[in-house]
Amino acid sequence: MSTKEVTVVEKAVQRRPLVEPQRALILRPGRNNPCFHDVEDFDLMANRNRNIRPDRYDDGVADANDHAPDRANHDAAQGGAAQLRAINGPALFHKVKNQKSILAIVISNSRVFAGTQGGELLVWSLETYGLLYSIPAHRGAVLSLFVSHDGKYLFSSAGDAIVNVWCTQKLTRLYHIWSTYDVGDLFCVAYSTRLRTVYLGAQNTSIQWLNLSWKTSHISPNLESHPLNRQNKFFDSTGPGGVPSTRSVLGEEILAQGGQAVEIDKKNIIQYAHFGYVYCMVLAQGSVHGESGEETLITGGGDGTIKMWRLTENGILSAISCFETMENGDNSILSMALDGMFLYSGRLEGDVDVWDLDTRQLIRTVNAHKADVLTITVGQDLIFTGGSNGWAKIFDRRYRCTNQWKAHDWLILASSITSYNNKAVLVTGGNDDCVAIWDIGASVSQSIMSLRNTNEELLDSLRKLVSFRTVSSKEEYAEECRRGASWLRNLFKRSGASTEMFNTDDNRNPVVFARFRGKNSGCEDENRILFYGHYDVVDAENKQQKWKTNPFDMQGIDGYLYGRGTSDNKGPVLAALYAVADLVAEKNLASDVVFLIEGEEESGSRGFKEAIRRNKHIIGDIDWILLANSYWLDDDIPCLTYGLRGVVHARVEVQSKHPDLHSGVEGSHMMDEALKDLVMLLARLTGPNGHVEIPGFYDTILPISRAENERYEAISKSLLRRYPEVAGSDELIASFKAKWREPSLTMHSIKTSGPANSTIIPHNATAAVSLRLVPSQDALQIQQTFVAFLQDQFATLNTLNGLSIKIDHQADPWLGDPENQIFKMLEKAIIEVWKSVGPSRRGSAVVSKPPMDSMANGLASPKLSPVTFSARVTDSSPNAKASTENGDHMYSGLPDRTFSRKHQKPLYIREGGTIPAIRFLEKEFGAQAAHLPCGQASDSAHLDNERFRLLNLYKSREIFKKLFGETWS
Repeated sequence: MSTKEVTVVEKAVQRRPLVEPQRALILRPGRNNPCFHDVEDFDLMANRNRNIRPDRYDDGVADANDHAPDRANHDAAQGGAAQLRAINGPALFHKVKNQKSILAIVISNSRVFAGTQGGELLVWSLETYGLLYSIPAHRGAVLSLFVSHDGKYLFSSAGDAIVNVWCTQKLTRLYHIWSTYDVGDLFCVAYSTRLRTVYLGAQNTSIQWLNLSWKTSHISPNLESHPLNRQNKFFDSTGPGGVPSTRSVLGEEILAQGGQAVEIDKKNIIQYAHFGYVYCMVLAQGSVHGESGEETLITGGGDGTIKMWRLTENGILSAISCFETMENGDNSILSMALDGMFLYSGRLEGDVDVWDLDTRQLIRTVNAHKADVLTITVGQDLIFTGGSNGWAKIFDRRYRCTNQWKAHDWLILASSITSYNNKAVLVTGGNDDCVAIWDIGASVSQSIMSLRNTNEELLDSLRKLVSFRTVSSKEEYAEECRRGASWLRNLFKRSGASTEMFNTDDNRNPVVFARFRGKNSGCEDENRILFYGHYDVVDAENKQQKWKTNPFDMQGIDGYLYGRGTSDNKGPVLAALYAVADLVAEKNLASDVVFLIEGEEESGSRGFKEAIRRNKHIIGDIDWILLANSYWLDDDIPCLTYGLRGVVHARVEVQSKHPDLHSGVEGSHMMDEALKDLVMLLARLTGPNGHVEIPGFYDTILPISRAENERYEAISKSLLRRYPEVAGSDELIASFKAKWREPSLTMHSIKTSGPANSTIIPHNATAAVSLRLVPSQDALQIQQTFVAFLQDQFATLNTLNGLSIKIDHQADPWLGDPENQIFKMLEKAIIEVWKSVGPSRRGSAVVSKPPMDSMANGLASPKLSPVTFSARVTDSSPNAKASTENGDHMYSGLPDRTFSRKHQKPLYIREGGTIPAIRFLEKEFGAQAAHLPCGQASDSAHLDNERFRLLNLYKSREIFKKLFGETWS
């Protein structure tokens, strides 16, 4: 057992020395008065000056007050410290006095339940603060209380080695539970409503449990084995005459309060669960150990460790179920509180450790007190801690102490937070025999204000997220992807969302799910919005040192954020997250917003569909879908994307039966060479001008509408006005149509077997081919037609070689409705946010003007060089310097490309790329999608020196905030 272990009942024995080293004082500049690090220091100084030791919690045999000095003398001696009680402290609603120390507190609905050192169970009303019940519940101090998740049952454990189960409404006893073994004090108790199982932690270092649904199969225990009838090694020792003093408690007395007596079976006990007393336990819901919906028991011990226990469906806890042990030194774990996947543990000597249960990592240690942390509770976005010196502190979610005050004269032993009658309430109990009820509304308001995140915090979060090398295409980065997903999930939780981690098939990267509840949540006319994004990125090895910075260490240069994923897609995801967090803090989030952030988008969204379908009941109904995963046409004009092409990726392989051969020895017209056959086969896929020869390939393409033609004309007009060196309007429009609304076929690469020299006849050759599809083309049908065409053509080659075709990936095209509500709301937000911003950088485009050719489907497809509007500003350009003024980034020394953004409507564009998830989500939820590009054309996504303009990051946040704050009709 740890030498530093301190039991709750040994507080009277092992305390700090009377004389502590003098704490250093900090002098404020220009003042003569000392300033303490913490007002708690003042109290420590006062105690030293009085030469009074704080009272301690004892074993329940005698009240702690028996050892206390006179209270009047205490208050008088405290001097200046007493004046500090009101500083920063919340208002005291009510104080309830009792005759014994208050050791445990729990709140359910409108009732406060408290356990005393004398064994009583007390119940007060939060409405009137009147005492409703006073029950002699135990023959030892009540050390722990727990209310079941459904609010039906109250569990009490005590120094008499008994657990009692009570009805919370009538306070009748339902069960009376004890262990087969002598366990000493029962410091903690918990109950799983799903498993109907009660768990307890004991002084003899064991964890024990009982499934209450087994009661009908249990034979009534022999009451002679009851702890009150057992021989006690101390009290029942032999007297002077050698005759032992015996105790006998009648069964009628034991069962006087009713309820079924149950003895815990020997098989339901884990001895030495900790190498120290088991002080505290909590039950965690969700996928702590990788299985969604399961529960995990978490225990803290006197050995300084925290252990996580897997619970089986029948409630049995086996020795092999301890799947994780976490520790940070050997100071005893005296208290714990759980907030989602964050675990807070209070330790001997004043530290509070913050653990991430997803990653099992210690993420922070808060030096909370100058004394032992005996109680922690979490609620109302606040963390409350109580120390063994009577000081209470409140921390916000950034672990900043927002309040500290002397809450009790002696030890704070119990606490609970609730909301009653729209008021945030903290209830504390101590061994000064008081229950104090505090108004913490001001702390809650202060916490809400602190949650209004600044842009600096957004940048810090983006820098951290970029630092995770979340490359989905390489197995070696799987753990890094998992860590990045866990960090992102925790960021959602800290921002007020309920979260889950959706596991994917074949151990692919998980999907981060988060849900923010709006003020209209649950209303019939509520519109629930789903935001889709991804946290994975393409790799950036930087072996040739082409990056300006380390690609996974985000750096700001000339108004841009350089780093892999800043633009695609980590920056836009965090802009949306922080926008929602702002609205939550301000209580202005109109409707529920659901985030689905996947980790396989750059690898074809592997496992995404299956994960969403499995968890659709958690996601719920969706009315609109939003994503932000692309870029403007140039660097200046905001855009809205309403169409994406689909894709079919395939590998076409020709194999021969012979091995790799030497062309000088074996080469002849009689040899069926794999590479020759592959080249001839690929040549039949396309004709002149890139026309795809697959039968029926163009048949389903819809003719262009008048409204779409007007959108192309608006694009041409806006760009040509600013880029006069670009070719004429007809050529520009034809170029965009060819890339956005016409399908295409691309041959990416050919790989062969054998050494890479010019004398080898390879025995196999493989080509990577893709087909980009447009709306009204079905990916599955095109895939089947493509395979059948290749097989038919290969059969005409009269070759002995074999053909195999593998479809690596396919995704449907998407076409949105620019006239629907979400597009119009986005357009309005873009106009409002961007209207005050001046001109940005210039773009460049070079276009040739060859004659027009007609395609088989009647669509004009001129032979043009690709038209791009990507700003390239290098470090060597002296005129490419950015400055900031009032948050806007202005550029000087550039060619005159000025235009007015006032009332500038965004350009409605389509894109030639593919996002696999968007059409799937539309079909799965029956909702329409919209696409808000956040980045500029020069962002270099997937390339060296990927970047995201700082101004675009901030403006995107504003746009999202306006959209999510609107009330939808």
